[in-house]
Amino acid sequence: MTTFDPLILQGTPTSAWDKTEEMGQESQRCFLYWRRTQLLVLQRTARERDRSFRQPPLPPLSNSIWLTECLKRSPIELVRIDPSLGETTIKEWAEACQHSGKSIYLRLPPAAQLPHRKWELSWGWKRIFDWSVAAALLILLGPLLIAIGLAIALTSPGSIFFSQWRVGQRGKLFRILKFRTMVMDAEKAHHRIMANQAADCLHKREDDPRVTPLGKWLRRYSLDELPQLINVLRGEMSLVGPRPWALYDAVRIRPEMQTRLNALPGITGAWQVEARSTLVDLDAVSDRDLEYLKNWSLGGDFKILLRTVPKVLSGFGAF
Repeated sequence: MTTFDPLILQGTPTSAWDKTEEMGQESQRCFLYWRRTQLLVLQRTARERDRSFRQPPLPPLSNSIWLTECLKRSPIELVRIDPSLGETTIKEWAEACQHSGKSIYLRLPPAAQLPHRKWELSWGWKRIFDWSVAAALLILLGPLLIAIGLAIALTSPGSIFFSQWRVGQRGKLFRILKFRTMVMDAEKAHHRIMANQAADCLHKREDDPRVTPLGKWLRRYSLDELPQLINVLRGEMSLVGPRPWALYDAVRIRPEMQTRLNALPGITGAWQVEARSTLVDLDAVSDRDLEYLKNWSLGGDFKILLRTVPKVLSGFGAF
């Protein structure tokens, strides 16, 4: 088993090299365990608070420029971060890793029984199929993609595409691509809009005021998700798979359900053809994904793809 040397971020932000982490008005503390090319970022536990370490100065997490520069100059190639540190902290580390060219993963339970480990050959064929179909669809749907992009540009000021951190295979964080269906900077109002959502439900609202008129139509027929074909070409997603969890949902999944975050997420899946946006309970969605992974087969993926087309064309359960 790999052991990591403990480092602690702590102190008061009096200079660029203070050892702190800040989230708004509160000072959040975490441990860094560094071993060769990996950095493990963990939340402090009661037991760890009683320990003290003498470590070299570290940049404050509140200073993203210093953090990015230090990551660039370090031998670290991969960062694993504890989901319990919360959405804001994970985003800050993800942004710094992206700008410094480092990979970042959520630290998840082991998942030895996932399908890509049980059936390597079949999973390889799935990847070839994904890449071939995604490339063909991007070419065939090129005119439609251009038309949608122009419609967004003409009806709503701002960018055409929307990018957001999602959890991918083995917990790797990646930026999902979609056509923008909300007003610009809608993410800043996310938690205020979702404040009345139940704690155990996905952050989705049918009456979300941030969605534009064109966005409602794009969502009804899932046309906003077509740019995810690029994520498939990059190897970040599959055509069929578990739901690609956003960070604000992923960090609220119970530990025993986090195994499903190890899998390659899909543009469509069992959750899409059976319930789409009407299924919002976190445990229910996780159970559906785990059941899909447990019974995974290439034939099952083909069936889901065939069932997706009529569901999408009907606008069933979409918002």
